[in-house]
Amino acid sequence: MEPIPPQRLTDRKRQAIVDAALAQFRAHGFDATSMDKIALAAGVSKRTVYNHFPSKDDLFNHILQELWDSSAALQACRYQPQADLRPQLITLLGQKMALLQDPYFLDLARVAIAEGILRPERAREMVAKLSDQESGMTAWLRAAVADGKLKPLDPVFAAHLLQGQLKAFAFWPQVTMGQALLDAASQQALVATTADMFLAHYAMSHPGV
Repeated sequence: MEPIPPQRLTDRKRQAIVDAALAQFRAHGFDATSMDKIALAAGVSKRTVYNHFPSKDDLFNHILQELWDSSAALQACRYQPQADLRPQLITLLGQKMALLQDPYFLDLARVAIAEGILRPERAREMVAKLSDQESGMTAWLRAAVADGKLKPLDPVFAAHLLQGQLKAFAFWPQVTMGQALLDAASQQALVATTADMFLAHYAMSHPGV
């Protein structure tokens, strides 16, 4: 067996620390979780934990950053003026659905939401940071309105409306009530229904919408 390169070993230890922190934060909350408990759960020394994350706050902020980065990754879906709206919107909603049903993302969200409830000031910071960057869905809606394919609307409101329909079935029940993830058929049906309801109200009367 070939030896594991030092960098890969370091990355594995770092991820083990993050995974352990997620589990500890979920089980015991932020305040009751110590770096000692995280080190023990990760199977590394306390010094190793501090080498990667100087404090528990730094570790928690890393978890938040992963949450933001996951959401920001959806920015890649650009509006295509020559393409029909429905398949574009279904692709965009499908990306959001995949993120909402990713177990690791849900774990990140559970920890962030629990801490936000206990510390409203931290929740405000999270919301402010997320608001600083325009979501891919908001940008897509803004472009579709500018192209005359959608009726005049507030793209931020419309993005919340679309994502809220997905989250009602594919995020909040899983995060707050421990319900199972939706199966593939249910995910596809929810995405298609959400897109069709939205376009039935907001799409301009253009052929091929």
